[in-house]
Amino acid sequence: MSATSDHGPMHPADTASEYQPNAKEIRMVIAASSAGTIFEWYDFFIYGTLAAIIGRTFFPSDNTTLEVLLVWAGFAVGFGFRPLGALLFGFLGDRLGRKYTFLVTVTLMGVATAGVGLIPSAESIGIAAPIIVILLRILQGLALGGEYGGAAIYVAEHSPPEKRGFYTSFIQASVVGGFVLSLMVLLGCKALMSDDIWQSWGWRVPFLLSILLLAISLWMRLKLSESPVFKAMKAKGEIVKNPIKESFTYPGNIRRMFVALFGIAAGLTVIWYTAMFSGLSFLKGPMRVEETVAEIIVGLAAAVGMLFFIWAGRVSDRVGRKKPIVWGYAATLLLLFPLFWLMGAVGNPALTQAAKDAPVVVTGSQCNFDPFAQVQATSCGKILSELTKLGVSYDVAPSDSAFDVATVHIGGREVASDDPSILKPALEAMGYGFDPQIPHWTGLLMIFLALVGLSALSGFTYGPVAALLSEYFPPHVRYSSLSLPYHLGTGYFGGFLPLIATFIVAKSGNAFAGLWYTWVVVLVAFLISAFMLKEAGRDAWGGADNHQSPIGDGSKSG
Repeated sequence: MSATSDHGPMHPADTASEYQPNAKEIRMVIAASSAGTIFEWYDFFIYGTLAAIIGRTFFPSDNTTLEVLLVWAGFAVGFGFRPLGALLFGFLGDRLGRKYTFLVTVTLMGVATAGVGLIPSAESIGIAAPIIVILLRILQGLALGGEYGGAAIYVAEHSPPEKRGFYTSFIQASVVGGFVLSLMVLLGCKALMSDDIWQSWGWRVPFLLSILLLAISLWMRLKLSESPVFKAMKAKGEIVKNPIKESFTYPGNIRRMFVALFGIAAGLTVIWYTAMFSGLSFLKGPMRVEETVAEIIVGLAAAVGMLFFIWAGRVSDRVGRKKPIVWGYAATLLLLFPLFWLMGAVGNPALTQAAKDAPVVVTGSQCNFDPFAQVQATSCGKILSELTKLGVSYDVAPSDSAFDVATVHIGGREVASDDPSILKPALEAMGYGFDPQIPHWTGLLMIFLALVGLSALSGFTYGPVAALLSEYFPPHVRYSSLSLPYHLGTGYFGGFLPLIATFIVAKSGNAFAGLWYTWVVVLVAFLISAFMLKEAGRDAWGGADNHQSPIGDGSKSG
C-alpha cells in the first residue's frame, strides 16, 4: 500500500532540505529534547526510587513482601498503559506534527507526577489513596507512551545521516539522566531534612518539584520549530488520514513492528531495568548495603554509564545500528549473572559467608509461600514469608507429615519454629547480620565497576536505538509505527520486570533467581535481532516509496 498525494508518490526528502536547521538550531533541538526526556523520566523513576515509602503510605500491609509487590504492580500499571499512549500520541504526531504532540506529553507527565505528591495517605482516606495513585500512574504511562517516539523522531529528523546515531544517542542517554536526576533530588532532599520530616512528608517534595521541571521543559520546547521531514510532508499534502491503520497495512510493516518489539525494545529495556532497579534493590535488600550509600553508588555508575550510550550511538554511525545491539545482547548473556555474583560477594562479605557456612533448609507439609497473601495459611508459609522479608536465601525440603508443622535447619542445627519471630535471632547467632552495612572501599569500587559494566551493556543495546527505529519506518507513519512496538516492548517486558523478578525471588528463596527473567528475554531478543534485523537505508531517509526495506523482505516499503 503506497501512500500518495494529489502530486504523485511521496518523496518528502525532495523538499526536506529546504527546512534543514543550522548547527545552532540542531544543538537547541538536542538540548531541548534531551532535557524534556530527562525531566519526563525523572517523573517516572521517582516513583521507583521511593518504592519503600510509597508502599507504606499508599499500600500498607502486614505482609512486607506484598507491600513491595503492590508498589511494583503500580509501577507496572504505568508501563502497561504506555502502548495506548503510543497509539494516541503516535496518531497525533503523524497527523499534527512532532513538536506539539510532545508538548502535550510533557505537560501531562508533569501534572500527574506532582499529583502523586499531593495524595493523602491510605491511613487518611483509605482505599481512595491507592486508587488515585493508580489513576495518576495511568496518566504517566499515557504521557510516556507519546514522549519517547516524539523526542527520538524529532531529533532524528533534524540530523544528517552520518551523525544521526550520535545525535539521537543523547535522547537515549537522557533516559538514564532521568534516573540519575531522581536519585540526586532524593539524596539532596534527605540531606536537607531530618529523618522524621523525610519519612512523614519530606518524600513528597521530589514529586512536587516536577512542576518546576515541567516549566523548564515547556520553555525550552516552545522555542523549537517543527521537524524538517514533517514540514516537507505537510507542504506536499502527504499527511495520511489514519496513520494507525496505515501502520498495520503498509507493506512489510507488521514484520518490522514484530522485530522492533521483540528484537529491540524488549531486550534493551530489561537490561536497563536490571542494571538500575534490580541492582539498587539487590544492594538495599539482600545485601543490606546502607540505603544512601547504595543510592549514591548506583547513581554514579548510571552517570558514568551514560557515556556508553553516546559512544554506542557514535559507533553505530560507522559500523551500522545492528552490530552494537547484537554485541550488547551477546555480552549480557555471558556477563549478567557473574556481575551480580560479584556484587553479592563484595557487597556484604560476612552475610555471604554466613549463607555458605550455615545454609537454611525449611522442612514442612504444605510448604508454599504466597507472596500476594496478607497472611500465610500454613506454618511453613509463615516461615518462608519471614525469611523472604529478611532477604535470606533458603531451600525447601518437603515433608510427608499430615500435620501443619515446620522445622528450620540453619547450618544443620534444628530450629523448631512455629513462631517465625525467633528466626532472626537464631540466624544472627549463626553469623547472619541484618544491620545496614557500608562495604570496605575495595568492595565499593568493585560494586561500582560491576554496575558500570551493567550500564555499558545497556548502553550498547540502547544507544543506537532511536536512530535505528527512526530509519526503520516510513516517515508518514513513523511516529505511530515506532511508538507502538517500542512501548509494548518496554512497557510489558521492562515495566513488569521489578514485579516479576521480585515474585520469582520470593517464590524461590534465591536472591539471584529473578535474573533468569532478564536472561531469557535477552536471549529471545538476541536471536531475533541477529537473524531478522537488517540495516535500513540511510540514503532513503525521506520518502516512503523509496525507503529501503530494513528486514530484507523484498518490498519497497520502509
